[in-house]
Amino acid sequence: MGNSIGNLALASFAFLATHLLLSHTFRRPVARALGERKFLMVYSLVALGTLSWVIVAFDRAPDGPMLWDGFATVPWIIGSVLTLVSMAFLFGSLSGNPALPQAQVAGLSARKPAGIFRITRHPMMFGIAFWAVAHIIVAPSLRGIILATTMLIVALLGSYFQDLKKVQVHDRDWRAYIKRTNFWPRLDRLHLLGWNWGFGLIGWLAITWIHLNTADIPAGIWKWVIIKSY
Repeated sequence: MGNSIGNLALASFAFLATHLLLSHTFRRPVARALGERKFLMVYSLVALGTLSWVIVAFDRAPDGPMLWDGFATVPWIIGSVLTLVSMAFLFGSLSGNPALPQAQVAGLSARKPAGIFRITRHPMMFGIAFWAVAHIIVAPSLRGIILATTMLIVALLGSYFQDLKKVQVHDRDWRAYIKRTNFWPRLDRLHLLGWNWGFGLIGWLAITWIHLNTADIPAGIWKWVIIKSY
């Protein structure tokens, strides 16, 4: 693989297209032909392979000029807050999420959404979306925008198509769930994250610390806590 921006764009398109097509458009016919277990194996290998291609292509692509100074205080604070919210959403999405594979959906129409699901019915996807927007803000280079925009599209279109697929499979239960929940996050209800704020903070501190020590680029509070010649 080359080291051009074009290679990153191609890798990103491959990841996006295969994810959406195998998750939605071609899921039923391919799963029917291969069987569910083999389909999940193929899907996982394709996703891992294309994502690995994206990561390698991103690493090899030239960073190029920034559209603005993402390292300045205001964009850095906005990006840091968004990534913290992203982590809280991701932790919250791991428990009681009917959108996860093998989740119990039968009887969902009789259950009231609670916690993070009163904010959005797609907390995992919007956690990824917040991460993507944050990285566009703090790293507005061409390669950074290509990568983050790809993840943003995957999150938003993935959420939309997930609703369509769930309605096809679970009809009444998922339609009732849609009526009781929100697609777009209700930011005035972030207090409903509860303990996920704590888990998110711990995860956020750990990941931003790893970011600093592996990429030698500070993230989050480490920009101010760690005194280095950045």
